[in-house]
Amino acid sequence: MKIIIRSAKIIDSKSPFHNQTVDLLIADGLIEKIGPSILDIEDTAEVKFNNLHLSQGWFDSSVSFGEPGYEDRETIANGLNVAAKSGFTGVALQPNSFPIIDNQSQVNFVKNKANGFATELFPIGALTKGSEGNDMAELFDMKKAGAVAFGDYNKSISNANLLKIALQYVQDFDGLVITYAQDANLKGNGVANEGIVSTKLGLKGIPNLAEELQVARNLYLLEYTGGKLHIPTISTAKSVELIQEAKAKGLNVTCSVTVHHLVLTDEKLEGFDTRFKVTPPLRTENDRQALLNGVTDGTIDLITSDHNPIDIEFKKMEFDTAKNGTIGLESAFGALLTVLPLETVIEKLTLGKGIFGIENSTIAEGSKANFTFFTPEGQSIFSKENILSKSKNSAFLGTEIKGSVYGILNQNQLVISK
Repeated sequence: MKIIIRSAKIIDSKSPFHNQTVDLLIADGLIEKIGPSILDIEDTAEVKFNNLHLSQGWFDSSVSFGEPGYEDRETIANGLNVAAKSGFTGVALQPNSFPIIDNQSQVNFVKNKANGFATELFPIGALTKGSEGNDMAELFDMKKAGAVAFGDYNKSISNANLLKIALQYVQDFDGLVITYAQDANLKGNGVANEGIVSTKLGLKGIPNLAEELQVARNLYLLEYTGGKLHIPTISTAKSVELIQEAKAKGLNVTCSVTVHHLVLTDEKLEGFDTRFKVTPPLRTENDRQALLNGVTDGTIDLITSDHNPIDIEFKKMEFDTAKNGTIGLESAFGALLTVLPLETVIEKLTLGKGIFGIENSTIAEGSKANFTFFTPEGQSIFSKENILSKSKNSAFLGTEIKGSVYGILNQNQLVISK
């Protein structure tokens, strides 16, 4: 298949064509030619949009699709189509299905389900059997099957010795350990950020300390063991500070933040709307600003949608009993542009591939065609019509967003959003 992409502004700081508007000729999934004006070629598809921008394909380091076991929330097939039309050419799948992805056969199952799609699926294997935090799962076998990292989704490892052994063990095969940070005892029955809003609403609070103690402990363990550690979805100013200090020491630690923690605060809970009940909880404006600063100064490596579809019957409940989670693929790019510059957004949506050991290629002749098409122009209100997921639990409904995604090109497949 041959494709000519017309008048695309390249956003790729590693490319010699960065910030240039060019044509690109793609042949059989590879970039054959880049230039100011490529002549028409017979039997060639053409990609042309208003104010077309093009970057390396975006990668989301944390998505949940449900399958196997929770197909009513989302299937792998529909989830990958949603990801493609949201601009993502690669997603890391969390192991929180039923059964939990904690062995080689489960990794093979989800990979086989993802065959043939434009968006590539990279499984995260559970760090412990059943994600129960007691015994280490079959990490090496899952790595051989294609798992890109190991972690128990939204569950801290309370057993420090188990985490120590895992960090030591994975070094034999260059594995990446993911450790969510939230002390279960300090969290208790909390459902919202501990502060003025939770007090006013009568909701049980989750203190920042619940996250920060775990971040500090995990960083001490990393300093002792060596290896690679990724701390996902941090949410407090102190967590940013702790990770900044660890990086200054030379520790091999990376971290991510969610789109909703960069855009929203706990003030959204005023109406007890369970769409805003997420893990970790939405924090204060002070924390949000610290997270934004952490993104811009490089302390925070990645931004994730933390896409987590939840059935409506588990969201249309009292706040205390509703499930945590929001979908986020469809709204990620548009929401981020309301709080961050374009080049920062693109950088944070593409850096993750290197951290997770996934092959990446810059936009240059001879490289693989792995692109996201978008425009940063225009404003709109995110509505249910924009949601492609089976579940509709979006924290961004009714929120103003910027720009739009036109589609992706990856795996020699062109997917257009509109």
